[in-house]
Formats: sequence, structure tokens, C-alpha cells
Amino acid sequence: MDTQANASDRVHRTMISAQVRQIILERILGGDFEPGERLVETRIARELGVSQGSVREALRELEGLGFVDSAPYRGTRVRGHMTDAELASVHPVRAVLEDLAAQTAVPALAADPEPLETPLAAMRLAARAQDLRSYSTQNTAFHRAIVVAAGNSALLVAWESLSVEARLLATTITTVVDLVEAAERHAPILEAVKSGDVDLVCALLRDHQNVYEMLPHEQGKATSRA
Repeated sequence: MDTQANASDRVHRTMISAQVRQIILERILGGDFEPGERLVETRIARELGVSQGSVREALRELEGLGFVDSAPYRGTRVRGHMTDAELASVHPVRAVLEDLAAQTAVPALAADPEPLETPLAAMRLAARAQDLRSYSTQNTAFHRAIVVAAGNSALLVAWESLSVEARLLATTITTVVDLVEAAERHAPILEAVKSGDVDLVCALLRDHQNVYEMLPHEQGKATSRA
């Protein structure tokens, strides 16, 4: 019983930390936290009503993603610049992992496409409402469903280690102009899955990742809000 309770507590803490990370990231990208500004754990924890440990873990993950820097006696501060190349660096790795996942996931999802249909429907609603956070969450859920359906735990761990949701949120806020159009890019993937065409699904997923390299931005310029 104690083991189950401890596991449940760890999952709960992880979920809270992920939510805190998303909130801080939104504020960084939206300019609420300015470049060079110190992020005080106790202040953020008090404002959000969470533990200081959850904030510390969230900031540690954001440092790994390149959005903040920490140093002894200086604390954690918002990074001054993040280039488009840094922001997009995870996409080629995602493409490889999702391609590999699709090769075994498509038959299962063709028989039951609901794990893709549900997030796509929610993504469309979020896009029409211009709800960036919800759109990013559902976008992540769509792609994660493909990896989960592959039934390969090592592959899922590798995919989740990329912090895809945080990267997608950053990409959405800083580069995506038309959320409705972005949501509809997922529809051909779903239709190809329903048809059971593994090669087409893999090709569409690769093209989908390549789109991130072509989103509107000034080539080589660092994103001003990150």
C-alpha cells in the first residue's frame, strides 16, 4: 500500500511540475518574464499555490530546454536569446522516433482511431478559440498517441525525454500564425492511419515535422520573447 501511495505521489508531483513549467514558459514567451529577470522559486510557488520543489523541478527542465540559465549566487534567470535553430532542434529527432513508432502503431490505430480523433477534434476547437495552451496540449496528445500505440516503452521514454509539449508550446506562441491551418495539417495523418497505409503515415509525419522549419520567422534571428 505504501509503495502504491509513494508512486501516486510521484506521479502527482510530476504532473504539477509539468503544469508549472508550462505556465512559466508561457510567461517567458509572452514577455511577462523579461530576458535577464531572476525567477525566484519562493515567489512563483506562492503565486501559483504549489510547492517550491515543483517550481525548482520546472525551472530545471526549462534550463535543460534552454529557456533559463542558473548560476551560483545569481539564481535562475530568463535567457536573453533563443535562436530559431535552438527552438527547432528537437524536430528532426521527433521525426525519427515518430516514424519508427508509426511502423508498428498504424495497424492498432487503424482498428481504433479514437486516440487520434479525440485530440484532433479538441485541437480544432482550441484553434478556433485561439487557445494556445490547449492547442499545444492536444497537438502533443495527438503525436503521443502514435508513440503509445507502438507499444514500445523505450521508444515512449525517448520521445517524452524531448519535452515535446514545451517545445510545441514555444513554437506555437512564437511562430504559428494560423492555428486553424496548423490543426488541419493533422487531418491527412489521421486519414492515412485509418486506411492502414504505413508508408503514407510515415511520409506525412516526416513532412509534418519539416513544416516547422518553414513556419514564418526571420531566418537566423533569435526569438525576442525567449
